[in-house]
Amino acid sequence: MNQKAKIAVIGGTGKAGKYLVKELLRQDFPLKLLLRNPGDFSFENPDIEVIQGDARDYETVRTLKEGCGAVVSAVGFRAGKEPIFSIATGNVLRAMQEWNITRYISLTGLNVDTPFDQKTGATQAGTEYMRANYPKTTADKQVEYQKLTESDAAWVLVRLPWIQLTEAEEDVKVSLEDCPGEAVSASALARFVVAQLTNDTYVRQAPFVAN
Repeated sequence: MNQKAKIAVIGGTGKAGKYLVKELLRQDFPLKLLLRNPGDFSFENPDIEVIQGDARDYETVRTLKEGCGAVVSAVGFRAGKEPIFSIATGNVLRAMQEWNITRYISLTGLNVDTPFDQKTGATQAGTEYMRANYPKTTADKQVEYQKLTESDAAWVLVRLPWIQLTEAEEDVKVSLEDCPGEAVSASALARFVVAQLTNDTYVRQAPFVAN
């Protein structure tokens, strides 16, 4: 992928998304951001194009993807709201196919299961907690993973522990089987995610990332 290609971003105002947007701009990527409420977004930059709308609406997602070379989603959990992870990803995958986009990076929780997992300790406990207390969200994230595996996209589903809102320059540890730590720096996570736009190491896999 051309490094100057425009990147479509969903969830760019969330706690991980803000750091992700900052890192993409630092690395000179022009962006298209999907925002439900553009008035709440105070970050002004000539390399940012804002599309107002909701990831649950296909036509909005289709407009967002036009002219982009890759897609990054940092859609977060919204307490008291119906989960939208699988709907958003379904719309993204459909629009990617229409616009001939292949690379998709999405962030999710450590509670998603894959056939390659060997979860232990805090990872397994966290998974069981989410399954018991947030069954709809956990189930919807699992549907999202299934949709990715059934697609032809070059996706990476990044599974995360607690996100610390820091600029710490820590390296990340990565595992395909068990989360290697209990937290990850938001800035370190952003660097890892942006690297996946041009790195094929974890394509069509769901790595755990932590500091």
